[in-house]
Amino acid sequence: MAVTSSSSGVTSVFGVGKYTTQLLTVEPNKATPNAPPKPLLIATPTETGDFPVLMFLPGYMILNSFYSQLLQHIASHGFIAVAPQLYLISCCDATDEIKSSAEVTNWLSEGLTSFLPSQVQPDLKKLALSGHSRGGKVAFALALGKTATADLKFSAIIGVDPVGGTCPDVLNSTPDYFDLNMPAMVIGSGLGDVKKNLLSCPCAPKGSNYAAFYSKCRAPACCLVAKDYGHTDMLDDDTRGSLRGMLTYCMCKNGPARAPMRAFVGGAVVAFLRGFLESDMNPLMGIIDQTETAPVELQPVDSKDLVRA
Repeated sequence: MAVTSSSSGVTSVFGVGKYTTQLLTVEPNKATPNAPPKPLLIATPTETGDFPVLMFLPGYMILNSFYSQLLQHIASHGFIAVAPQLYLISCCDATDEIKSSAEVTNWLSEGLTSFLPSQVQPDLKKLALSGHSRGGKVAFALALGKTATADLKFSAIIGVDPVGGTCPDVLNSTPDYFDLNMPAMVIGSGLGDVKKNLLSCPCAPKGSNYAAFYSKCRAPACCLVAKDYGHTDMLDDDTRGSLRGMLTYCMCKNGPARAPMRAFVGGAVVAFLRGFLESDMNPLMGIIDQTETAPVELQPVDSKDLVRA
């Protein structure tokens, strides 16, 4: 299946970029040459060019299709975003997810080009890793070599409201700092540690949320937190078509709307990738020093040794 969106010519990282995008679903069909080890959702520019690649790992029990608008936002700025569906049902142990993430990463050099438009080439020398919620934890675990390692080298890592936990316990089983050897950005939600109701638990509880991950990141790093938005507010505008989609509204405290948070997350990711994959720090520094107006109110921004080029 392919879905096409037209670009609007907006140059801000928080708006749609200049590239027309295509959304592709790829299944692990053994009869298909170069098929991936897991189902994939790929958002790609359609214009001719070589584009950096972002591997994006979905959150706990969340379908990769729920990130389609976010991934297209990123792709419209000249990046190929690849989101594997690592599982549909899972327990607390993320070991298999880490191994599967390594397998998909290793597949990129063998099979990704086969499923992209013929005029589009992935630049795997500019490869970034990201994940939301539990997917953020899995991303950090893979970057740290917990359980599995990838053959390809990641050049940057982004945690989108990451949440830690056991099996493996990434936060508490490491020294004072992560040994990442790459720049890191952590995006947080101000409502992530707030209960939806009296009977629920916070989706991103204190002690295992974005703040805990950022405290472990060495320079260069930054942390951006959307003050009045929740843990799942960067998902597609409407995910009510299934029970799994309905749960994204019921389990976590939400902000006023998803579109502003999604534009913020997409723009922050684009700015970070431009800074550390394409040597253009201006968009990221614009967000940090607030000369670039974000679509959400930010908590005070923290950064470690970021320098405008």
